[in-house]
Formats: sequence, structure tokens, C-alpha cells
Amino acid sequence: MTVEAYSEDSIKTLNWYEHIRKRPGMYIGKLGDGSSADDGIYILLKEVLDNSIDEYMMGHGKQIDVSIEDNIVTVRDYGRGIPLGKLVDVVSKMNTGAKYDSKAFKKSVGLNGVGVKAVNALSSQFTAQAFREGETVSAVFSKGIITYQSEIRPTSEKNGTLVSFIADNSLFENYHFESDYIETMLRNYTYLNAGLVITFNGNKFVSKNGLLDLLNENMGQEPLYPIVHFKDEDIEVAITHASQYGEDYYSFVNGQHTTQGGTHQAAFREAIVKTIREFYNKDFDPSDIRTSIVAAISVKVEEPVFESQTKTKLGSKDMVPGGSSVRQFIIDYIKKTLDNYLHKNPQTAGILLKKIQENEKERKAISGIQKIARERAKKSNLHNRKLRDCRLHFDSNHENRLETTIFITEGDSASGSITKSRNVNTQAVFSLKGKPLNTYGLTKKIVYENEEFNLLQAALNIEDGLENLRYNNVIIATDADVDGMHIRLLLITFFLQFFPDLVRHGHVYILETPLFRVRNKSKTFYCYTDDEREKAIKACGASNEITRFKGLGEISPDEFKNFIGKEMRLSPVRLKKEDSIKDLLSFYMGKNTPDRQAFIIENLRVEEFFTEE
Repeated sequence: MTVEAYSEDSIKTLNWYEHIRKRPGMYIGKLGDGSSADDGIYILLKEVLDNSIDEYMMGHGKQIDVSIEDNIVTVRDYGRGIPLGKLVDVVSKMNTGAKYDSKAFKKSVGLNGVGVKAVNALSSQFTAQAFREGETVSAVFSKGIITYQSEIRPTSEKNGTLVSFIADNSLFENYHFESDYIETMLRNYTYLNAGLVITFNGNKFVSKNGLLDLLNENMGQEPLYPIVHFKDEDIEVAITHASQYGEDYYSFVNGQHTTQGGTHQAAFREAIVKTIREFYNKDFDPSDIRTSIVAAISVKVEEPVFESQTKTKLGSKDMVPGGSSVRQFIIDYIKKTLDNYLHKNPQTAGILLKKIQENEKERKAISGIQKIARERAKKSNLHNRKLRDCRLHFDSNHENRLETTIFITEGDSASGSITKSRNVNTQAVFSLKGKPLNTYGLTKKIVYENEEFNLLQAALNIEDGLENLRYNNVIIATDADVDGMHIRLLLITFFLQFFPDLVRHGHVYILETPLFRVRNKSKTFYCYTDDEREKAIKACGASNEITRFKGLGEISPDEFKNFIGKEMRLSPVRLKKEDSIKDLLSFYMGKNTPDRQAFIIENLRVEEFFTEE
């Protein structure tokens, strides 16, 4: 056995930017290429924006301008501007900033002085410029190393800060920005800061009614009763019920979208159950109260504690003024406001009671089936018949938790290739047997009666909502043929019908695999489109071999590693704010065959069916 020497030479001290670049996951989560809303390039933008938002929250600057062109990101705010003599320190010295002084930044999102330094270190070019009282100074960096610093000079620009960066392509390989993700982020900032104006590439975002606007603009269907909206100095909530399954929450702390929830969201869910039980004087099952709920909560706190630098889950226990626990603070607030509202609005109280009773009736109708189905799922998991699990899960406090993935595939051949190729630490495989059932129009009873869906639900651990979701990325991996497309559609229908929040919150993707392999003796190209194939043929010259991949099982495990690793291409399954799940499912999965045929004919791309083989 070889024993490595352990001496003074083994001890290394990294510069601040070297550590960030060596361990980027500690600071911005996963790297990614921009296909996912939680990819690192969006965290970089968020870290810069958070500083501008903090200025607005402190009463300085009513507008923030954001632009992205050719992957150059620019953010200009009109706050106080970074003190000119400290500009370089603020963007390049760890644990440096004003947020340690709680008098200046009482309820800030970032308290550890890391965020903008991480952006600097992970950018091939980073520029910061401050404007204060008719003077300005700027500095330019590359990968955290300063390359230029100006003298203080006069300016006619308004006070504020301008930051521009280009994410380092050697870390964020072949990345791109999805406008939908950025617009969602910016809209959330405006919902939480009524009156703030944010422009993005010339488009204007502003909200007058806070979380009420958030629910109105994000719900794909009419609420069962008018949205209940309360707002106080340190808390704002909006609550209603719709007709879909599942629970849908939007939670925020100091303007930060806590996509994984945390202390405040758990307390909010508990508070709603407690209040409604007491109002109706009946011990309803929590699931009967919360099924179909659509709600949002925003709290402002001093020195919040998040479970990671990306701030997607709140871990604080005691955080509200006066030392009260967040749990008790939220329970007391909801008890007072929601109870009063229901007493004053008997019509809403009646609609809510009817919805709870309907949920209770359906739950009891399938309770026996649920019990049997859960036992079946446990036994199946023990024998590992359907699920080949990974070692790390989404709910673990680990820097790679955002990379946790489950591939849903069909057949032993395809699942075998992925299983042999996968990263066993972060990638799991769930194997379907044949085409799943079309669940459109069916009740949740089918989830427990159908073995495939019951076991899939158990594997994802989403029966009681997304709080215990085991994988951040749910990837549908099927063949690129008609049957594979049909399976994709059936799985998406299942998720939209029974677990729509899984799609709404950006967890579902389609795996894109190459259609062709073009190679000669020295080069190999994997081509996802006909255009890529033509370019590969030219690059390989006259002597080339072209292989058409017709199914996942035809791709060898050694090759498959290329398609589910760093080079993995994903197409996110997204819902636009104007999309109605009911209308979508009715059109694409209902019995209106003539309408669908007309749609297919009108949107048919003929060239797809007449390409050379």
C-alpha cells in the first residue's frame, strides 16, 4: 500500500478567489448551462441584484435596470452607491461589507459578505462602478484578480452602483440565459417590494399589490374564493384554494425566494391547519385542509440563517424582533388575521368548508387503497425492483444536493444503459414497464391503484407535497421516436394532473439524447439535430461513419456517460403564467380528436419527416 507523505508541504493556503473557483458549489450551488432555474448563472445575477434590493429596502433608489446581451450581464441601481474608497474592498475582500452593521442593513438577504465576491471570482470579466455625490470610481477584474482601477473623477450620473460581469465559460460550459427564468426572478422582487421598478432589456416590471399580484398572475385557474391577503410590517401572506391536487407555496425571507421552504414555510402550513380547525371547531385532517391550497408568505427578519449560501431554505429558529420564535410569530399572526377574516366573510368560509369536506370525502374513499399501496411500495423499494437509488438526496445539507437526479425511463434495455453510466452519488433510475396510463380526468385514487404510479410517487416521496422531494431534477428519459414522445406526454399528464407544483417549481425535464453519431478514425461527433449532423459530416471529411440512434438501449453505457454528465442536455418542462392546466390537459389529452388533428396539421414541420438517413 502506498502511503502519501504528510508534511508542511501538504498544507495549502488558497487566495479567496482560488477557493471560490475550486469549490463553486459551496457558493452558488450547481454550475449548469442555464437550462435549470437554479443553475449558477442565475445565482450570480441574484447575488448582484440582492445588493440593489437591499438598497431599495433601506429607502434608497426606486429603480433597477438589468440588461443581458451576448451573455454580458449589467445591473444598475440608483441607491447610495458603494463608498468610493471602499469599492475594490467590497467586491474583492471576503467578509467585507456594510451588512455586519445591523443599523445600516437591518433586514438584509446577504449577511456574510460573500455574494458579490463569488460573482467576481467566477467571472472572466467583472466590472464595478460606484457613483456618489457627483464623483465616480471603477474597477475591473478577471477571475477575481484586479486588472484596472480608476482614479476618483467627476460625473453627472445619478448616485448608485453599476456591476457588469461575464460568467467564466471554462466553469459554466456553453451556458445561456433563459429569459423566462430571469423574468420570474425579477417579478418576484417586485411582488415583494411594492413600488419598485425593475427593467429587463427594456421591459418594465412593477407591482402595486404585492403577494396578491403574485397569486393572481401565477395561478393558471380561477380561485375557489377571493384571495385572502394580509400585510404587516414584517409579514405578508396571500391564501386561496383552487381545484388542482397538491399544495403550492411561494415563500420568501427578506426578499429571497426560499424555493426549498424552511422554518417559516413549515410554520405557515401548521398555522393554517391550527386556525381552520379552531374556526370550524373540528379536527380536520391536515391534508384535507391543505389540498389544493395556493399560498404565499413573505417575512422580514434580522440576521436570518440559511442552510446554504444560495439561501433557498431558511434554518433560523429565533429571528423575529423581541426574540419570539418564527413558528410562534407566524402562528399568532395567522390565527388573528385569518380567523377574523373568516368571521367577517361567511361566504368565503362556506366555500372553504365545502372544499375541505370534498377533500375529506375523497381521502376516505381511497384510504384503504392508500394503506395497501404504501405497503406495496415499501416492499418494492426493499427488493429494488423499480428504483436504482443514489446515495445523496435533495433534502440533505450537501453542496451537491441540487444535482440530485432521477431518470424515469422505459424498459430494461434503456434503464440498464443509464444505470451503468450514471453517477451513483447523485443519479437514480426509475424503470417503467411499458406505456403508463393516461390519467387525464381520473381521480387520485388511480395513483394508488396503478402500481407504476404508486411506486413512482413513493420513489419521489411527494405524496404529502414537495417538502420531502428526494431529487431536485426529475428527468424523463425516453426514446426519440413516436412511442417515446407518447410516454413523455403521459408522464407529464400524470404530473400536471396530480402533482402540478412539481412542474411549476421547475423540477421536471426532458433528457435530450443525440440522434446521430458521426465519426472517422480520429474524430467523433454526437449530433442532436440535422444541422449538427451536416456540420459533423463536413468536419469528418469523405470517410465517415454515420449511426442513427433509434433508442436509448442502442447507446452503449460508455457512450451514455457523455450524455448524462457535464454535457447533459435538458429541456425544462415549464408552465407559463397564462397556462391553464385544465385547458392544456383537456386539449392535448381529452376526447377532442378532430381539434388535435387540425392543430397537428397546421403546425407540422415537414422537413422533420423527410431528412436523409
